[in-house]
Parts: sequence; C-alpha cells; structure tokens
Amino acid sequence: MATYGSGYEGQEGSYDYGGMGDTFSDKSIRLGFIRKVYSILCAQLIVTMIIVGVFTLQEVKLYARDHMEMFWIALVISLVALISLACCPDVRRKTPHNFIFLGMFTLAEGFLLGCVTATYNANEVLMAVGVTAAVVFALTIFAFQTKIDFTAMGGALMAVLVVFILFGLIAAFFPQSRTLNLVYAAIGAVIFSLYIVYDTQIMVGGKHKYSLSPEEYVFGALNLYLDIINLFMYILSIIGNSRN
Repeated sequence: MATYGSGYEGQEGSYDYGGMGDTFSDKSIRLGFIRKVYSILCAQLIVTMIIVGVFTLQEVKLYARDHMEMFWIALVISLVALISLACCPDVRRKTPHNFIFLGMFTLAEGFLLGCVTATYNANEVLMAVGVTAAVVFALTIFAFQTKIDFTAMGGALMAVLVVFILFGLIAAFFPQSRTLNLVYAAIGAVIFSLYIVYDTQIMVGGKHKYSLSPEEYVFGALNLYLDIINLFMYILSIIGNSRN
C-alpha cells in the first residue's frame, strides 16, 4: 500500500543538486535515481520469491503451522520497519539505516507472504507470479509512455483505497461467498494496478505534477514493492477462488 509523506515535491519546485542545475544534470540524476529504485526493487522481489519458494516444501509448511508465534513476530517486525521507513525521513534517507530497515521489512514480508501462499497449490502460486509479472511489466511501460498524469490523482486513489479497506473489514464479520471474494479481489487488483502506475510516474518525475526527491530511492522502492505484493496477493486470491 502506498504511503506518501514529504518525500515528493511539485513539478514547479526546484531541487538543490549541489550546483548542477542544467537539464542534462537533472536527467542524469533522475536516471540514476530510477536505476537505484529498480535495483533495490529487484533485490526485494528476488528475496521474497526465494522465501515463497521455500514455503512450497511440505516440511516448512508444517513447521510454520506448528510455530504460529513466528508469524506474529514477523508481522510486528514488518509493521515496525514499515512505519519507521514511511514516517521517519532520517531513517529512510541515511545509509545504512535505510537498507537495514528495508531488509528487515523485506524478510518479514517474505515470511508472511510465504505463510499465506502455503495455503495454495504450487501451480496456483506460479500462475499468480506469471500473471503479476506480465501485468507489472505492461503497467510500467504504460506509465512511462502515457501522457495521462496519474500523479495528480493521489487523493482520489487514497480515498478509494480507504473505502476498499473499510469494506473489507466490515465484510470480514459476515459470511462470505466465493463470488464476493472474487469481486473483492478483482477490485483490489485494479486499485493496486493503478497504484503501480501512480508510483512509477511519481518516481519518473519530468512533466508530471509530483515527483519523488532523488534522496528517496528507498521510499520509491518500498512503495512499488508494496504495490506489486498486494497485486500478487489479489491475483492469487482470484486464481484460488476461481479454481476452488
């Protein structure tokens, strides 16, 4: 889920790049920033997929089922690391603090994701991985090429996300049907698909209304990682409910 603090500025704002104010320098810094974000994101996704792959082993599934305290420990670590990175600019901008907290969050999130995917068949998980990869690739190209500025829609996306989460919390107290689960997962997949485009354009900057500061490469990678993980979970839910 994407969260934004003071890490981005409007297009009309100017960054202090230590005297390099010309267009070439700005583009070079932005390209370097994008490379950093995607390098970190790829490392996060690789680690997560390795952990998820380990959870396909029956012995690991049984161990995780018999030691539920590890799930709660991972959940606490994930929340603490996420809040620290999202709410504390000094943590996410300073090395090595930002990488330590991001690494903790990635490992904890991978464990939580592994626990969830362990309840699905391996072929369903692989299918969800493939579909998610294809969707993310297509959305990334779209975000780079489209003339539509999604960065101006942050407020609307946040409002839709809040309503979606509240609806999910309320629905959890009532008996759920497979049709309801499919509809809810489909709406979730659409919302986080839009967030992938939004966060990609926030990172790219340029002519878009808002853009992340080049210092926020960890924050940019974190937002895209959360978008992709949430998209994967909803696609997996769609596949699981449609085949069950």
